[in-house]
Amino acid sequence: MIQHLRAALTATALVAAIMSAPAVLSQQPNILVILVDDLGFSDIGAFGGEIQTPHLDALATGGLRLTNFHTTPVCAPTRAELLTGVDHHQTGIGNFPELIQDNQKGHPGYEGYLTKRVATIAERLQSAGYSTLMSGKWHLGYDPRANPANRGFQKSFVLLGGGHNHFGQDLPYKISIPNAGTKYTENGVVVPTPQPFYSSDTFTDRLISNLPAKAGDKPFFAYLALTAPHYPLQAPPEDIARYKGRYDAGYDALHDERLERQQALGLLKPGTVPHPRSSPVRWTALSPEQKAVEARLMEVYAAMVDRVDQNIGRLVQTLKQRGLYENTIIVFLSDNGAEGHRLDESVIAAEQGKRILASADNRLESIGTAKSYIWYGSNWAEAATVPSRLYKSFPTEGGTRVTAFISGPERVRTGISNTYMSVRDVVPTLLDYAGVPSGTEVSGQTVLAPQGRSVRDWLIPGSSDPANDVVVANGEMFGRLYARHGRWKAVMIPPPTGPGTWQLYDVVADPGEINDKAASNPEELAKLKAQWQAYADRTGVVSPQIPGN
Repeated sequence: MIQHLRAALTATALVAAIMSAPAVLSQQPNILVILVDDLGFSDIGAFGGEIQTPHLDALATGGLRLTNFHTTPVCAPTRAELLTGVDHHQTGIGNFPELIQDNQKGHPGYEGYLTKRVATIAERLQSAGYSTLMSGKWHLGYDPRANPANRGFQKSFVLLGGGHNHFGQDLPYKISIPNAGTKYTENGVVVPTPQPFYSSDTFTDRLISNLPAKAGDKPFFAYLALTAPHYPLQAPPEDIARYKGRYDAGYDALHDERLERQQALGLLKPGTVPHPRSSPVRWTALSPEQKAVEARLMEVYAAMVDRVDQNIGRLVQTLKQRGLYENTIIVFLSDNGAEGHRLDESVIAAEQGKRILASADNRLESIGTAKSYIWYGSNWAEAATVPSRLYKSFPTEGGTRVTAFISGPERVRTGISNTYMSVRDVVPTLLDYAGVPSGTEVSGQTVLAPQGRSVRDWLIPGSSDPANDVVVANGEMFGRLYARHGRWKAVMIPPPTGPGTWQLYDVVADPGEINDKAASNPEELAKLKAQWQAYADRTGVVSPQIPGN
């Protein structure tokens, strides 16, 4: 009798709780995924940066900052995994569409475009009744079968390739790489570059124009893939002016400043030792002329990030004005670590990089304009990835550990999470929030199921990070390999950019990947090498004959 009474009271309390909960939670959520290009881990204020990013900071601190979130080392593979939840070697993007090597051609997974072996989250959500929208960079192939219009997006305005002039002008030098070139499509149809054009403004405008005018019965999935702050470093002059003189102290000072601020914010443990920067060139060794150019590069870069923030602010304000914000989950991330390479020193494209530099106007007074075409190099990049090792294209923490957060009123807890998460976890997690299955059948087609895991139970209000989560992760890009199990991570970087042997790190005790434990822990290394080989066999990895740089 007492047990029945307790059950009845519990049921009554549950019903009362449900009835008193916000109405928004009874609906499928709107979902907004924002992807930025080559952002450094500490670039925005909420992650330790000095750049003015109040709108992103408000979203990040109002949600959950993910300090141990990992992508692939480069953009196209990350985009494939972000949209499908499947390892990029199985999606058709085993390598960059532009850089598929002769020994990779003809192998499954190296088609150079997103294949029908996988379904995008847009295809999955559209079949469940969502409106689906995209604006920004696609970089998942020029093949019409892979166009967003044919991969679940009902409305889309996209740059098909990997980069462009941010002001919409022609590149100063025509790149002779297969599958490269500036091409935009709208709803699958090739269109000219709209004018006036600035990438972050235009892409945000297009997404805003396609959002619902008001809350209705049909939820939306929107994907905004901005190309900033990917090189060429270009920004509106009024934004550049805001940072004049800010970086005159140099990249050494910025490196230390950001490390200190990350620790103050609780993003890093006090006393975290950073990996030494790869370049031995200290700021004090530069001439006054060199310092002026270097500072200008960082001023323009900061302006690009600032402009991204302004546009996210406009987007969030639109959601609020249209009554959409309270029922929207927002995921924000970068596609990889900061870009530290110089295109003119690339293993693959050095000659073309030199021609681009020679054909652009990169005088000090021109840097940042539409006529310039330049990048900022490893010293500023490693200030952004501190305390991690290296930057974009490397399987080290600096190349794969990225800025990421998730925010959503009443649906996502606030705070900081240090749990390891992968870009492949995004699809199953968002499908879980939407109540949509993540199986192998989508619109009558058999596809690979997402290989990530839903982490929704760790994100919802009242939850916390799991106590005993064991990380298992593997990857390959440009012949650079990594395998991780628990606290141990093995990395193999071939020459000319690495030693060509496996290295082993305890990344929990040594997040900067400083102390190689391969010689003292041969059994652990052997396990990870076997783990990586099993992964490569399962996913069909074909390492290139020429490593990227």
